[in-house]
Amino acid sequence: MTYRWQIAGRIAETGIVAIVRSASAREAEEISRTLVGAGIDALEVSLTTPGALGAIEALANDLPEALIGAGTVLDGPTARAAILAGARFLVAPSLRADVIEMGHRYGVVVAPGCQTPTEIERALSAGADLVKLFPAGQLGPDYLRAVLAALPQAPVIPTGGIDASNAAEWLDAGAIGLGVGGALTREAAAAPARAAELRDAVARARR
Repeated sequence: MTYRWQIAGRIAETGIVAIVRSASAREAEEISRTLVGAGIDALEVSLTTPGALGAIEALANDLPEALIGAGTVLDGPTARAAILAGARFLVAPSLRADVIEMGHRYGVVVAPGCQTPTEIERALSAGADLVKLFPAGQLGPDYLRAVLAALPQAPVIPTGGIDASNAAEWLDAGAIGLGVGGALTREAAAAPARAAELRDAVARARR
């Protein structure tokens, strides 16, 4: 039995959540397996991917050592479907209490999307395990630093516009981890090298 706090802790420890948004379930599975082989073991398969639930189920069955999650979870019923497919964490683009409630009913970590201090406070009050700052690229590390000055207890994972070149800035601003999509997943052949570069950047920033 793995508990929510253990999953959240593992995400924070590894510091990277790879966001897989693909044109097909097969493509999502292929890039996910490549990333796991490259040392990225927390994978958020976006439900905008056709056949995403099937991909989540296959990955959860075939890669039990990895943390397979679902992204772009918009409501409670969708959250339940993702959990039953094998998702061990849920990520939403917005703050939905029903997603948090459903996730916690099944012992699954939930990270709702927030942008403002008010949204972050509401997410924490609703029991969110982690908070996705989205879209982070338009806000910048200084914004996160200012928010955390008032809400230092918030476990924030910025998502959007993040890669190896700016990973250290976000971690220095107080992020507990990073949500990284296109910088890892575009051009599948380059994914292992990009994963290694990102892992090195996170490790250096945490020394």
